[in-house]
Amino acid sequence: MLKRLKGMFGKNEDDGMIILSPIKGEIRDITEVSDITFRDKLLGEGIAIWPETGRVVAPVDGTIATMFITKHACTIVSDQGVEILIHVGLDTVNLKGEYYKSYVKDGDKVKAGDLILEFDMDRIKEAGYDLITPVVICNSATYSKVETITGKKAEELDVIMQIAK
Repeated sequence: MLKRLKGMFGKNEDDGMIILSPIKGEIRDITEVSDITFRDKLLGEGIAIWPETGRVVAPVDGTIATMFITKHACTIVSDQGVEILIHVGLDTVNLKGEYYKSYVKDGDKVKAGDLILEFDMDRIKEAGYDLITPVVICNSATYSKVETITGKKAEELDVIMQIAK
């Protein structure tokens, strides 16, 4: 199946790595995010997801590098070295962990599809926060290309990016 997915990008399986969707929702271009840090790609290339469910799963096999104490974001380093930031909502650090539940900690090994965290979408919205969720390749400058798929709805673990070495 992975070979077939990689074939969607016109590449063979030695050309890079597939990043899967950590959240079910609408995939948007990262430049549509109102936060300048993400919109201007200061942290790297990526996409944003408008979530339909309040759960985040691992988009790759790898290691949890950082689970923020506020549980609103985490970084995962894939087994191939791709550094992925998943940031649930904008300015949600101000919630100080309220409405988030983490299932992993720093150093945990994860497989694609493992549950990382859950969040209460309704309560976060009621608190006045935007739920758009950037998914950013923090070390994207080390790769020749980060190809994204946007403008469609994704299920958990649908292909959202292809990283070329």
